[in-house]
Amino acid sequence: MKKIGILFGKENTFPWAFIERVNQKEGKDIIAEPVSIDKVTQGGDSGYAVIIDRISQDVPFYRAFLKNAAICGTAVVNNPFWWSADEKFFNNCLALQVGVPVPNTALIPSFELPTDTSGESFRNLKMPLDWNAIFDYIKFPAYMKPHAGGGWKSVYRVDDAEDLWKKHAETEQLVMMLQEEIVFDDYFRCYCIGQKDVRIMPYEPRNPHHLRYDSQIKAQGPAAKKLLETIHDYVMRLNLALGYDFNTVEFAVRDGIPIAIDFCNPAPDADVNSVGQENFDWVVEAAANMAIERAKSAKPGQTNLTWGTFVGAGVNDNMAALTGLAAKKPAAKKTTKTK
Repeated sequence: MKKIGILFGKENTFPWAFIERVNQKEGKDIIAEPVSIDKVTQGGDSGYAVIIDRISQDVPFYRAFLKNAAICGTAVVNNPFWWSADEKFFNNCLALQVGVPVPNTALIPSFELPTDTSGESFRNLKMPLDWNAIFDYIKFPAYMKPHAGGGWKSVYRVDDAEDLWKKHAETEQLVMMLQEEIVFDDYFRCYCIGQKDVRIMPYEPRNPHHLRYDSQIKAQGPAAKKLLETIHDYVMRLNLALGYDFNTVEFAVRDGIPIAIDFCNPAPDADVNSVGQENFDWVVEAAANMAIERAKSAKPGQTNLTWGTFVGAGVNDNMAALTGLAAKKPAAKKTTKTK
């Protein structure tokens, strides 16, 4: 029997609904349950064919546990190695490479020097930066946010250079990015599960949290159809490149063009009280199907992670090379005992 585990914290509605749905659909050869950890030893099997991770971004112990489970053959959703290396500024660069529009964005060094560094550590950094060129590129008003952050933590709206200097002083050692403001006509939040199932949801980020999904598409007729087709295409491009199996992508639509705002959400909100019953039911069903499929295809003794196209080719090449080296390993020489 194969087990699907879900690792979670404070959230209640999605994990239990997911477990129930998997067990309704399978329940014999494959069962779902909350992950239970009583010890973590190096190279120790977790006991799960699949683990859905909903909490390790906040718990480093869990992240280490998941990496150990993954290297022992567990299909961890999402890939804990890639998520550990991922960041929002890099994602914007990747989006441009796959043809998805993003806001103009510039990287800003931390206000305070990182611990155990000095001015000499930054001898390659020109000071002051070419702020005039940066401001011409971004324009004001703009948004300043951590380059690797999430959850709307330490996000600032800045009106001009003086406002930027004042708010940047509050960010301590965070590396920030300055991003143009997108004044939008429509806004969408899109689930992508298993790198194939997409749900496009009208969304209003300016509403209270529980009312953000209570909105309608403003575009109508052929324009709306074309817009939704483009959004679906962009969602697939981003998630195939990033390799996420459970993610959301947000788009602000300006002058009919969907611009990707936020697409690094590998533990996105799935609570029924915020997404609404219809969206919740879709997420539960799609996640259950994806987890069951991964459990059936997972093979013991091999890596069962998924990688995006950005790193996938390199990973496959390296694994092939390692396999080749193992095949060419010379046999141990026999020793002959002498009397």
